Amino acid sequence: MLDNLTIPEDIEKEPELAIPSIDEQKRIVAELKRLEEAGELTPEILEEFMTGKRNLEQNG
Repeated sequence: MLDNLTIPEDIEKEPELAIPSIDEQKRIVAELKRLEEAGELTPEILEEFMTGKRNLEQNG
């Protein structure tokens, strides 16, 4: 079905992120829940966590 789909050669690819360990994923979820409960979780912060622009060390 997708045999005729081609990706342009000049397309800019985003770097692949390493999948966090289960323990790190649990810590990230806990931090996101903490931010949400404190009323500090914004779409921008969520996006930063999901794209790897922010990690637990940066969040403090």
